[in-house]
Amino acid sequence: MHNRPAPCLPAMLRGRRIFIVEDEALVALVVGYGLVDAGAEVVGPAASVGEALELINRAQHEGRLDAAVLDINLQGLAVSPEADRLASLDVPFVFSTGYGENCDRGAHPAALVLAKPFGPHALVAAVEGLVAGR
Repeated sequence: MHNRPAPCLPAMLRGRRIFIVEDEALVALVVGYGLVDAGAEVVGPAASVGEALELINRAQHEGRLDAAVLDINLQGLAVSPEADRLASLDVPFVFSTGYGENCDRGAHPAALVLAKPFGPHALVAAVEGLVAGR
């Protein structure tokens, strides 16, 4: 993530490790840049269920995850296994989706939903809310 103009957001997430699960490469890039611009260290992105679970397990051994942004549908599969695993590790997450706020959140009906398309300010505000007080 190099050759970018100066960040447009204050570094509100400095020192936070944020995991991205997104199967659309362009969306993953935009989300990653938005988080990096806010000072976060990005883990991922993971584009499939298997890759996401592998990165979660690896991150457990390499350091903490402070929060995650999960695309609710990965190549036609629900992101439920990742959400369940993150919840078991007490890692807060936000679902990102084009299905709207009334989408099926599986076992996590109280999870925040970030409706696509969203801008960097909405993304950072959502993630800030997840890590506040942690």
